[in-house]
Amino acid sequence: MPLEQEALRRERNHQPGLELNELRELQQKAKKFGFWGLSTPEEYGGMNLPAVMQSLIVTEVGRTFIQFKFGGDADNILYYANEAQKQEYLIPTIEGERISCFAITEPGAGSDAANIKLSARQDGDDWVLNGEKTFITNGNDADFVIVVAVTDREKGVRGGGTTAFLVDRDMGWRSEFIQTMGEGGPASLIFEDVRVPARNILGEIGQGFELGMKWIGKGRYLIPSQALGIAERALGMAVDYANTRETFGRKIGENQAIQWMIADSEVEIEAARWLILRAAWTVDQGWDMRHSSSMAKLFGAQMVNNVVDRVMQVHGGMGYTRELPIERWYRQVRLMRIYEGTDEMQRLIISRDLLRGYTKIGGHLA
Repeated sequence: MPLEQEALRRERNHQPGLELNELRELQQKAKKFGFWGLSTPEEYGGMNLPAVMQSLIVTEVGRTFIQFKFGGDADNILYYANEAQKQEYLIPTIEGERISCFAITEPGAGSDAANIKLSARQDGDDWVLNGEKTFITNGNDADFVIVVAVTDREKGVRGGGTTAFLVDRDMGWRSEFIQTMGEGGPASLIFEDVRVPARNILGEIGQGFELGMKWIGKGRYLIPSQALGIAERALGMAVDYANTRETFGRKIGENQAIQWMIADSEVEIEAARWLILRAAWTVDQGWDMRHSSSMAKLFGAQMVNNVVDRVMQVHGGMGYTRELPIERWYRQVRLMRIYEGTDEMQRLIISRDLLRGYTKIGGHLA
């Protein structure tokens, strides 16, 4: 939080709020306190925390808009790597020596991940990749990518026709920055006859889509966990402002219109909190998390958008300026209703589980 004013100043000057080297410095400071690799197995030097504890920590960190994340973590599907790949990719990523990104989304395959087109054609001991991935987080900074490509079009994406590859940037792919309404931005990754040795296949041939779904599903309860922290912080700002800002001779917090916005926000925050904790608890029980995580993601993303919108309204014109983080949150949280599964996809999952009898009302997936 002490870095926030400087970060806002930089962003007003169209600079990154936090440089990569500054993030690394903060991560090392956190490591000295014992916070390193929240979800990483202890054998790799991590904390291997339960999902509920991870959720609580992500919520707390979400209270600041500084783009901080703890070090010592790696993409969950990197643990499917063989021993040689773990030494080359997994362990250096955990130690912060390498930066990865995961690529499955394409210009014509967003929510419909089964529609991917990027191809991998076998040529001797190599595979030749051609196509494009888009909206890839960390794609501008990563030195290697876990990319899901079509290796057997006749089998289809869901039928074992895709494979995941570990592809170094120096093998030939390039990234192009995508400007968004938020700070920073994702990347498009371009593959033009990129040759990848067969030893860089992650997992098994035909396992690409399965690994992709494991990657996507892992974070669904953590996204609303961050949203919860943002909403709590923003509502606190609204309460403070309502108790100090005066119009027409009295504090605006005495106006019923303001009181209603504060009350509705508090109720939605608490409702989201228990949906999120239930989803994380489901993970810790070893149960299928899809239903509870989809409910948490859907409600949590909508909740934080509602709260931030009200907080901006309470602050009036000041909330619309870039002197405060409210307008920044306004842009940031809109993405939460889109990435890692849109609102519409979450509703599809929830309703399908009920209609097909995969879960009972008020229960969990069997």
